[in-house]
Amino acid sequence: MKQTVLVVGGAGYIGSHMVLALEDAGYRAVVFDNLSRGHADAVSRAPLVVGDLRSMADIEACLQKHRPDVVMHFAALAYVGESVGAPEQYYQNNVVGALNLVAAMRKHGCSRFVFSSTCSTYGEPRQVPIPESHPQEPINPYGRTKLMVEQALADYALAYDMRSVSLRYFNAAGCDPEGRAGERHDPETHLIPLVLAEALRTKRGGDAAATRLSVFGNDFDTADGSCVRDYIHVSDLCHAHLLAAQRLMEGKVQGAEAYNLANGVGFSVLQVIDACRRVTGQPIRYQVQARRAGDPATLVGDCGRAQSVLGWKPRHARLEEIIGTAWQWIERHADLAAVG
Repeated sequence: MKQTVLVVGGAGYIGSHMVLALEDAGYRAVVFDNLSRGHADAVSRAPLVVGDLRSMADIEACLQKHRPDVVMHFAALAYVGESVGAPEQYYQNNVVGALNLVAAMRKHGCSRFVFSSTCSTYGEPRQVPIPESHPQEPINPYGRTKLMVEQALADYALAYDMRSVSLRYFNAAGCDPEGRAGERHDPETHLIPLVLAEALRTKRGGDAAATRLSVFGNDFDTADGSCVRDYIHVSDLCHAHLLAAQRLMEGKVQGAEAYNLANGVGFSVLQVIDACRRVTGQPIRYQVQARRAGDPATLVGDCGRAQSVLGWKPRHARLEEIIGTAWQWIERHADLAAVG
């Protein structure tokens, strides 16, 4: 009998890719999503339960019906700027929702939990690459909500024997290499899809000089003056979740564990734009805007612990490959791209 994994937030960008990875690996995936940021048509063959983490009745009905062996949580709100302007929404969804989920899991006898966390819990980096031992001092409500859940999981491990793996993402990017799933945010804030949307606009005949692409800051303390970030392919993220689930089901997780998911290599905004030019063959111009508040110059992760303990290693580490999978998807789904 197939083991069942409940994918909370499975209609979103990373969650929908996770469902495919689980199905490919022989698991039975079930999706729980309120569809506020996800898309019903992004769910593959998995059953879709429409429900909200703020409703205990919704969660309990799903757990009672499907009885998962592992629960994966991808249902957080994740816009830094939005979290600053609407913190209540973030604390209700990200913290209260996660605690509701874990409480319902305890009630229904499920103690294996994989949590999507973030490098935003580290705040301003004191060292680069950033290891898991780096102080966690988030500088915005989004990062604080993620850290609160990590801290709760550590407490729940001691008190209730809840076993969990928190995976701290750096910059998720790319799309399913087979073109089965893509990236669709509204509004879109991620660099690579925004650059590729500009490439698609010019490919359709748009004037390159009338660019809609903004680069926020060109005076950072980096080689070319633009921010440097660590990009990790979404399929590699999903592979790490599979390894975490396997570790949980084999009983190897003791308490609450945490791992960085990163490539360990940084690329600047301008390097990403250059790579997008090479992949798409489009000119891709941009406008320089003022820096955004709270943008560190460099964020690169140390993923050595995930490699040594989980046995995880990025399979799609080349920037051009990551961009290529995203371009393949956006070209096939131009009607869904962030192009005016």
